[in-house]
Amino acid sequence: MASPPNPALVPAAASAAALVESGMLVGLGTGSTSRLVLHALADRIRVEGLRCQGVPTSLATATLARTLGIPLVDLDDVDQLDLVLDGADEVDPQFRMIKGRGGALLREKIVAAAGRRRVIVIAADKQVRQLGQTSPVPVEVSPFGSRFLARRIEALGAHATLRSLPDGRPVVTDGGHHIIDCQFPPIDQPEQLDHQLRAIPGVFETGLFLGLCDRLVIADPNGCLALDRQPS
Repeated sequence: MASPPNPALVPAAASAAALVESGMLVGLGTGSTSRLVLHALADRIRVEGLRCQGVPTSLATATLARTLGIPLVDLDDVDQLDLVLDGADEVDPQFRMIKGRGGALLREKIVAAAGRRRVIVIAADKQVRQLGQTSPVPVEVSPFGSRFLARRIEALGAHATLRSLPDGRPVVTDGGHHIIDCQFPPIDQPEQLDHQLRAIPGVFETGLFLGLCDRLVIADPNGCLALDRQPS
């Protein structure tokens, strides 16, 4: 589940929200960092009269956005998003990411793929040399056979755990799916692993977000730093 936000993320979230221009369609991420971004965006709407519409990546994000006065639109009613604002659990030097601690990875990936520009807000400690150093890879799967699927994933070298609530019931995503958290050794080839995971019948999506970050806004106690992905 999403962890409490790092206070150093507040100015970084404001920096990301400052990229929104009037008339934009904006993808709104899920999790503790994204909540800070939503509050910063709502402040601009209230104080500056900013006009924008958001596409939420979860029911929780939609509820908060409406409470804060951020107008929403359905993804099916637009052709493309101008900007996507979200957080990440890990980011490597190639801007490849692990996401999904907040449980919305499938919808987050759909929205990220719809964005012209994707901006990710992270604390400095989320930067890693290789993905998998600190975070498991969430995998969204069918509820039917989810424990069987966990065993199939373990055959790829992971320790796989079905994400559960405190009472032992499986976590259920907004789409009605389960999540398996997969702790791999540091991942040498994220693209290959993503392909192997998605080739398993019953796997809907993985928390490996590859080629879906254009700018990083990195927070630390001394301020924030923006880095743009370099063309490959």
